[in-house]
Amino acid sequence: MPRLEPVSRSPAEVEISTTRQRYNLKNLKLVCAALFVVHSLCVSVLPQTPATRITPEAPTGKGTVVLKAARLIDGTGAAPINNAVVVVTDNTITAVGAAGAVRVPANARTIDLGDVTLMPGFIDAHTHLIGRVLGDPAGDSAAVRDFESFAAILSVAHARSTLMAGFTSVRNVGASGRFDDMALRKAIDEGWTPGPRIMTAGHALGIRGGHCDENGFRPGLFDPGIEEGIADGPDQIRAAVRYQIKYGADVIKTCATGGVLSEGDAVGATQYTFEELKAMVDEASKLERKVAAHAHGTEGIKIAVRAGVSSIEHGSFLDEEGARLMKQQGTFLVPTLSAAEGVERAAKSGVLKGLRAEKALATAAAVRHAIKLAVANKVPIALGTDAGVVPHGTNAHEFVLMVQWGGMSPMDAIVAGTSSGAKLLGWDKHLGSLTAGKWADIVAVSGDPLKDIEDIQKVVFVMKNGVIYRSGNQANSLSLTLGQAQK
Repeated sequence: MPRLEPVSRSPAEVEISTTRQRYNLKNLKLVCAALFVVHSLCVSVLPQTPATRITPEAPTGKGTVVLKAARLIDGTGAAPINNAVVVVTDNTITAVGAAGAVRVPANARTIDLGDVTLMPGFIDAHTHLIGRVLGDPAGDSAAVRDFESFAAILSVAHARSTLMAGFTSVRNVGASGRFDDMALRKAIDEGWTPGPRIMTAGHALGIRGGHCDENGFRPGLFDPGIEEGIADGPDQIRAAVRYQIKYGADVIKTCATGGVLSEGDAVGATQYTFEELKAMVDEASKLERKVAAHAHGTEGIKIAVRAGVSSIEHGSFLDEEGARLMKQQGTFLVPTLSAAEGVERAAKSGVLKGLRAEKALATAAAVRHAIKLAVANKVPIALGTDAGVVPHGTNAHEFVLMVQWGGMSPMDAIVAGTSSGAKLLGWDKHLGSLTAGKWADIVAVSGDPLKDIEDIQKVVFVMKNGVIYRSGNQANSLSLTLGQAQK
C-alpha cells in the first residue's frame, strides 16, 4: 500500500483553517444554547413539572394589610366610626376601630383610602346570574336558539360585574340549564374567574304551567319534570327537592304564585297549595336547607309564610295581615324593588307587551305600598335585586330604592344589604359585619352614604376573602392577593 505523506500548508492556509474551527465551535455553542432554551421551554409546560401549576390558587388572601378610611359603617346598625382602621390577616378581619385605638402590626402593608366609607361586602339575596338580561333582543327566543352552554358563558361576565359593584356574596335563586349555577360557583371558588361567593338553588320548583315553567310554546317542545323543578303534589315535590340538593343546591327556591314575566298566569294567582309547600319546607329542612318563595299575591304570601318558608321574594301585594304574620314568624321580605322599577320601565318603553306589560305596571304600583307596609310592621328585610331582570353590576341601586320608595333610613338599608342578608343566608357567623374574626369581605365607597344614599353606588374598593379585586377606580381582571401586594 502506498504511504500517505503529510501535506505541507502555508502559514496563510493554517490561519484560515484555525479561523474556520473557531467559527464552527462558536456555531456549535450557539446551537447547543438554542436547543437548551427550547428544551427548557418545552419542559416548562409539561404537567408533571412540580414547580408549574395547571390550576389556579384558591382565592384567599395572604399576609397582613391595614385599611384606613375617613369613615366606617360596620353593618350592625351601630354608629359609624370616624378615622377608621381595619386590620386584615390572610382572609380574616383581626381588628376594627378608630385610629389610635387599634394596634397596627409592624410588618403590615397600609392602604390609606382617604375620604371613603368602609362597609362589609354587600349581599344580594336574589339574583339570576345565568343567562340573558331582560331587554336583550334575543332573550325571548334564547330557550330555543342559544347553545346550551351560552347562558353559562354569559354568567362569567355577570359574576365579575356583580363583584366589582361591591357585592361579595349573592343568593342565586333559580337558573335554567344543567346546573350552570353550580358550575359558576365552582369556577369562582377554585379561582378560575372572579365573582361573588354564591349560595345557589339549581332549578326553581313550581307547578306545571306556572311561573317556574316554560310556557307559550307548542306542545311537546318544553315538557320539563322534577329534574328541571316542575313538580305537582307532595311526592313529586319531595323528589324535586332531593334532586336539586343531589347536584349541589344550597337553598330551595319555589314559585308560590304567578309572576310578571311568565306567560299565561295572573301575577297574584296562588299556585302551590299549603300542603304542597309544607311538604317542600319539611323535606328541605330535613336536609338542612331553607326555602325561598317567589310570591307576589296576597294569599300566596300568607300560605307560604304559614308553610314555613324563610323568605318571601317580591311580596308585591302584601297586606297588613300578611305583614304581621311575617313579623310574627320571623319571615324575611326580599322586596326586589329594582326589578319592579325595571319591569315598569320595560312596559312603558314597549319591551314588555300585552299581559306581561299589564302585570308589570300593576306590580310596580303595588310594591311601593308593600315595602312601606313591611317597614311599618318591622318585617325583617334583606336586600335583593332580581338582577337578571335588571343589569348585573347595578345592584347597589336597590339601597337607593329602599330609602326612596320604602322610607327606610340609609343605615337600615345598609343593614338590609349586609348583616340582615347574612342572617337570611345563614352566613352571619362569617359575614355581614366588620367584626374581628369574620371573613375579610370589605368594600369602600366615595363619600358618606348616611348623608347621601346615592354615594353607596360609588364603589372604589372591593376585597373578598382577603383578596383585593378593585382598588381606586381600577377594576382589575386579575385579582391581587395581599401577599402579592406586599411584594
